[in-house]
Amino acid sequence: MDLWVVVPAYDEERGIGATLRALAAQRDRDFRLVVVDNASTDRTADVVRAAGVEVVTEARKGTGAAADTGVRHAIARGATHIARTDADCLPDPDWTAAIRRGFAAGLELIGGRLRPRTDEVALRWWERSLLPSVVEAAAVFGRFRPGNRDPAYRGPYVMCPGCNLAITAGLYEASGGFPRTAIEEVHEDRALVNRVRRITDAYGRRNDAVVRGSVRRLRAYGLRDTLAWYADHRVRPDVVDVRWAGPDG
Repeated sequence: MDLWVVVPAYDEERGIGATLRALAAQRDRDFRLVVVDNASTDRTADVVRAAGVEVVTEARKGTGAAADTGVRHAIARGATHIARTDADCLPDPDWTAAIRRGFAAGLELIGGRLRPRTDEVALRWWERSLLPSVVEAAAVFGRFRPGNRDPAYRGPYVMCPGCNLAITAGLYEASGGFPRTAIEEVHEDRALVNRVRRITDAYGRRNDAVVRGSVRRLRAYGLRDTLAWYADHRVRPDVVDVRWAGPDG
């Protein structure tokens, strides 16, 4: 298994250091790491290179485009398995080991568990207690969404968040991979899952693969509008790329 980790990043110079440190602290360090600088206007690429991490660039703005560029870059250099997280996220120390266990168990697409970060800001009580439940409810709701129901699918819908997802190189190429889109156009992780479901049922969730996600979108949009945003962009705020100073800023 030649495992790579791909991290798309846009204007993350103030916070990506925490993500790089979380990846450096993995108990299973047998992987290669590449960060995709997605047309950043700040020093994101410089910060990543200073940490000794490979950087590739993607001029087309969009999480789907950046993730696809990173995954295909890894595959072209021999990757057989690719994991993705995002530049505002902190994988738990056992994350890559859990991903490896999932592949060894026969999965070809793996989705992990998402929990809120606690290091960025002091979480309000409802954020700490309700966010995990909201994520779980969204996963259940996804099974009943019309766009996720088609007789051609070979298995039920499983939520695989883009910040906590892994896939084999063969399945990525066979499915067509992430659509090369922006986050405000298409949720590229959902699109990838549904592409995979037309090919195989060898996908699933690993509860031991845990990533801590930023709460900054929740703080910027509020709970109601955040839920509506992730439900097919029923709310489209004026500012999509929400940012704040991370632990490094």
